Formats: sequence, C-alpha cells, structure tokens
Amino acid sequence: MSNRHQARILTLQILSNLDFNHSFFNKDPNLEEVTQSVLKNFAPLNFDEQDFVLNLVKGTTEKISEIDEQIKKFAPTWPIEKIAIIDKNILRLGIFELLFLAETPPKVIINEAIEIAKAFGSSNSPKFINGVLGAIYEEVKKTKAQS
Repeated sequence: MSNRHQARILTLQILSNLDFNHSFFNKDPNLEEVTQSVLKNFAPLNFDEQDFVLNLVKGTTEKISEIDEQIKKFAPTWPIEKIAIIDKNILRLGIFELLFLAETPPKVIINEAIEIAKAFGSSNSPKFINGVLGAIYEEVKKTKAQS
C-alpha cells in the first residue's frame, strides 16, 4: 500500500471522527493535535506523509462548507445528513483534492476514493462515490475548457 493511499485512509479516519463528534463546524483548535495523535497511533512506522495528511485534514475542514455544497449539488437526491459518515467523508476528501489541491491527477484521486470506498464503505459506496466525483470532475473539465 502506497504512503499516499495510507495517508488518505488516515485522513478519512480523522474526518470521520470529527464528523461523528460534530466537530467540523466548531473549528476545533486542536486539529493538529488530533491529527498527530492519529498519526502516532495508527500510521505505519516508516510513514513519511504526515505533512500530506495534515494538509488534507486542514484543507478539507477549512473548505467544508464549499465542499458540502458540491455534495448537495451533485447528489441532490441524497440529503447530506442522510449520507453515511464514511461515504460523506470519502467524498469530502476527494472533492477537496479535486477542487483545491491540484497536485494529484483527477483520475488518481477518483480511483483512490473508489478503492477506499470498497474497503470501508457499503457495497453501494464505490458506485456512489464514483458517480459524484466523476460528475464534479466532468464539470471542472468543462469549466477549464471554456476558460
């Protein structure tokens, strides 16, 4: 398993924990401490992507309102509060990377999200994640082509 893949899984754990504890909108001042605790307890010994995890966690939490609007727009038949916590946070992470962190190719981001959904979501999660992130990616491509 690549370190970036492991980093995304660790980020999912942190985001899901924040979501479960309703901490997203409280702007938890101990975000870095929570992230470091998860890394210390769950990251492999040779893990060298701590900065990437922290960047993903901070970025996703800072952009949470914009990200959730994208989920509402591209999954209109699913009220955001009804989406499973794991699926919602896989989407949040994928959307953050697609829209705000241009260092990974979009198809890699989507594939990573699908693989994580297969491992941690329900049997329907990969298809749902692929549909939402794929639609967002298509809109981003269309917008870039027009500008």
